[in-house]
This record gives sequence, C-alpha cells and structure tokens, in this order.
Amino acid sequence: MSDRLPKLFVLDTNVILHDARCLESFEENDVAIPITVLEELDKFKRGNEDIHFQAREFIRRLDNLTGPILSEAGVSRGSGLGNVRVVLGGQLEPEIRNIFIQDQPDHRILNTALLLSRQRRYRQVVLVSKDTNVRLKARSLGLPAEDYEADKLKNFDQLYTGKRLVEGVPSEQISEFFAGKGIVPADRFEQISDPIANENFVIRNGSKSVLATYSASDRTLRKIEKQSAFGILPRNAEQWFALRSLMDENIPLVTLAGKAGTGKTLLALAAALETRARYQQILLARPIVPLSNRDLGFLPGDIQAKLDPYMQPLFDNLNVIRHQFREHDPQAQEIRSMLEAERLVITPLSYIRGRSLQRMYFIIDEAQNLTPHEVKTIITRAGEGTKIVLTGDLQQIDQPYLDALSNGLSHLINRMVGQPIYAHVTLEKGERSPLADLAARIL
Repeated sequence: MSDRLPKLFVLDTNVILHDARCLESFEENDVAIPITVLEELDKFKRGNEDIHFQAREFIRRLDNLTGPILSEAGVSRGSGLGNVRVVLGGQLEPEIRNIFIQDQPDHRILNTALLLSRQRRYRQVVLVSKDTNVRLKARSLGLPAEDYEADKLKNFDQLYTGKRLVEGVPSEQISEFFAGKGIVPADRFEQISDPIANENFVIRNGSKSVLATYSASDRTLRKIEKQSAFGILPRNAEQWFALRSLMDENIPLVTLAGKAGTGKTLLALAAALETRARYQQILLARPIVPLSNRDLGFLPGDIQAKLDPYMQPLFDNLNVIRHQFREHDPQAQEIRSMLEAERLVITPLSYIRGRSLQRMYFIIDEAQNLTPHEVKTIITRAGEGTKIVLTGDLQQIDQPYLDALSNGLSHLINRMVGQPIYAHVTLEKGERSPLADLAARIL
C-alpha cells in the first residue's frame, strides 16, 4: 500500500539554504518542515551571502502559501504538487534521547522524521539532507535518507570535456587546414559526428595532426593558430584549446576544469592581460572557504591580513607571468601600473557583490566551491562587453554540502553545452612540474 501513496519528505535546513525553490522539486509527494528548520532559517535572514538570500526567499515562498500550514494535512504547494506542512517539535524519542547525548538542531530534525515515520506507518517517510553525517545517523535509526538531487548531474563521467581526439583522418584532409585560411567544412569529416559549438578536436593521422575548433555559425572546422599570451606559451593541446577560447571576444563565457597544476588560472590571467585593451578592468576573484571550518574571525590581524592567505594563489599566478620579464620591461611595468590604477584587481568573490560588470574580464577561481545559484547570480550580472571565466577542480571541493555532481561549476558546464557564446575545456595534463603531476595522480 505504501508504494502507491505519495512519499513524505522531511527537509533538513541545508537543503533550503542550497535551493530556496526546493519545494517545487518533490512533485506529487508531500513535504514536512520541522519547526527546528524554521528556527535555524531565522538565523540566516540577515546577510549578503547566498545562504542568506536562500533563507529569505524560502520564507517568502512559504509565507505565500495560504492555509492551515500547521495542520496534519498541510497546504497545497501548487497544481500537480503535493502538500507542505510545518511540524511542531515534541519530546525526543527514546532512541534520540539515549543515543545522542547533545540536544542540537540536527537531532531534533531527526526526531521529527522518526516521529512522522511511526505515526504514518502506511507511507514512506524520507529525510532529505545534504549533510552526509545526518543521513548516516538517520539510516542508523532505520530511517530512509537521501541527498537533495534536483540539481545534481546524473553521471560525472559523462560531463562534457570540450575536446575530442579524431584519428584515422586521411592526410590530404588534414593538409586542407594548412592551405588558405585554415577553414574546412565540417561535413568533410565523416569521422566527426554531431560536433558541438566551440568544441575542440585533435585531428590526427600517424605523425600528421592539426588542432581545430568547430564554428556552429557556418559549420566549419577552424585551425587553431598557436600564439602566446603575455609571455605564456601553452605546452599541450588542451592549453591551446583553452587559450583560444579565453582570447576569443565572441565567446563571453568560458569554463576551465582540471586538477591542480594544469594551468587553468595562469592561462586565464595571461589571456586577460593580453586582451586588456578590450576591457576597462580585469577582476580576479575566488570564494573564501575557511580551512577546517574555522571562521575568518579566528585568524589574527585586520581584514586584509585575514584575506591574504585566500588570495595568495592568485598573486602567485600573477607573479609567474611577471617573472617572464625583466623588472624594467614594458610588460612588467604594465602589470605594476594596472595594479596601482586598479585596472587589475584581486579580491574575494563576496566583495564584488552589487558591482556593475561592464566591459570587464572577470575570472572566478575555485568555482567548484560555488552553488548553482551563486554561479547564476554572477553570470546574470554580466553587462555589455564583459567576459566571464570560471576555473576549478571538480574533484577538490571544500564546501561540506557540495560534491562533484552538485556544485555550480559542474551545473554550469552541463547546462551551457552547445551554446555558441560558451566554451569549455577540461585540462588533464599537469604542467606545473613532474612532481606536482605525479602527486595529483597517485596521492
């Protein structure tokens, strides 16, 4: 009988802070919100971070639902959707009281889910949480528990990489790229099926090869011309693909994914400096993710001293470029003058909130630590003439409620594939040093 009835999903606070529109994701099933969740949301009403926005938006949406929201039936979430209700807390169930010593919000939410499952034995009650530990605690109590998967990718291995190796192409066809303007109709290559806008190809036959990218507007493959950017010369095919996209003014949105040492941020910064004449300002930003979950307030010094450790990797990349030149070379002096005039700015991502992004080259590093909503908020602020580049390592996520399938960078790559104003490259070959590459692969 329970299989035929709608499920009852009990929401943890972190689900709401991740997605304020989560009530729309449970279809015909009912949703229960423990009163503890509302109490926790009250702490997040004020602030400028994404979680504060999510808390305010969810509370508004819940408030707009009219009806007896505290009743056992709850109120309808909309046409074709199930009901939602707020569940008041009661005494802790014996298991919760005896097993978990501390009385904390997580345990009260678990208690609500356990109580509902006993009151409604005829239907399945499922706790939904993005906290792995809470899900494990629930299962230890015999409660079904799931991650919130509405915005998750189905399969990480199928995530678009932006590149393809095509072998066995006749030599005479490869030679066509080296004649004229290096543009060849894509339909000349039967080995290439369903090319995607701005997809890159290594076309090879033995020792003869060419790097090309697909132009969807005229359905042609265009030879990638090798060039340096502000003293930085790509070292492999992936980096050539990346640099081409980073310097193409017709592609205002670029994502680069790859492990540490593949050159994502360095290439993005070099391309920005090379094309600086097109933009009013170059912005480099990254989200602040405190190490070991320690708040910035625990660190010594003023606000700048607290932020410096998080921004240092961006300064390191800038120094790599600066050290390509002598101190008195025009390029080195240009970098210095851009920093002094604030035409080149390195800043925490939270500091650009509210800014108008007009004619900017905007690089967001460590974008895998952003939620899908945060990524959307950033990109929708792009004004005329702005280029946005997001870089990140999808396997190195520091946010406790994000993973390789649910973070904002993966979400963006998956949703933007095929758009003519978007390009993506996954870089796999480490170029920092043989030691760094070996460590990234086997440690």
